[in-house]
Amino acid sequence: MDNKAEVREFLTSRRAKLTPSDVGLPAAGQRRVAGLRRSEVATLAGVSVEYYAKLERGTIAGASSAVLEAIAQALRLDETERAHLLDLARAADGIPTSGRRRRRTTPQTTSRPSLQWALEAITDGVAFVRNPAQDLLATNALGRVFYSPVIGEGGRTPNLARFQFLDPASRDFYPDWDLFAHMCVGVMRAEAGRDPHDRTLQDLVGELSTQSETFRRLWGSHDVRTHGTGTKRFHHPEVGELTFAYEELAVTAEPGLVLLVYTAEPGSPSAEKLRLLASLAADRTPAQ
Repeated sequence: MDNKAEVREFLTSRRAKLTPSDVGLPAAGQRRVAGLRRSEVATLAGVSVEYYAKLERGTIAGASSAVLEAIAQALRLDETERAHLLDLARAADGIPTSGRRRRRTTPQTTSRPSLQWALEAITDGVAFVRNPAQDLLATNALGRVFYSPVIGEGGRTPNLARFQFLDPASRDFYPDWDLFAHMCVGVMRAEAGRDPHDRTLQDLVGELSTQSETFRRLWGSHDVRTHGTGTKRFHHPEVGELTFAYEELAVTAEPGLVLLVYTAEPGSPSAEKLRLLASLAADRTPAQ
């Protein structure tokens, strides 16, 4: 991906989201476009208009951490947006981002038996491993039943983003489809900032941009987010509506991979349905 274009469009889109009143400035004069002027961002950040204009054109290589922090504060970036700006700056400087080794390509399989054993040891929740390109690389038994609409009948590696934007079944599986779509693209945007050389992710973005107008629009918004923790609603074809809490954990042995665990509140209807899914998983697990 073109780092200069990414920087330019990210900074421009963040500036467009703010009004003078958001940052304590008077709204004087007619504005031809929405958002703050470059001169106002420069003033808030304590840099010259010429220097900020240079950064916004995408020439961010060599910018000091102090300047980047000042820009982040001026644009009222949240922690995920701030990290994304720093990732873009590191990429411009040719430095591996977020402490990761540069990957030649996105891992497509998880071959370590110990990782699969760890997943299978989680029996009361859905557990799975995904990579930056949203490939569903490994699941526990409960995860295979839960994600049966995504996994389908086999073929290529199941991909959460392709399911989200290209499979009509996702509209039923995700009751909050619009929210999930925004989350999915925001996570992918953040990943692209961390590793702009990830060819697998670039190819996926190109594929989805060509086939989904919604993806193309959301990708163009330059919003970023981390997954972290929260709650999600699903509608499973076999047990109905489920509400899960989720936690995302980094797989430090394989930079870029994350392990996600979905659990239900004890005693809730979702916990009862999760037990039903677990019994279905047990019935479908081949005898050893």
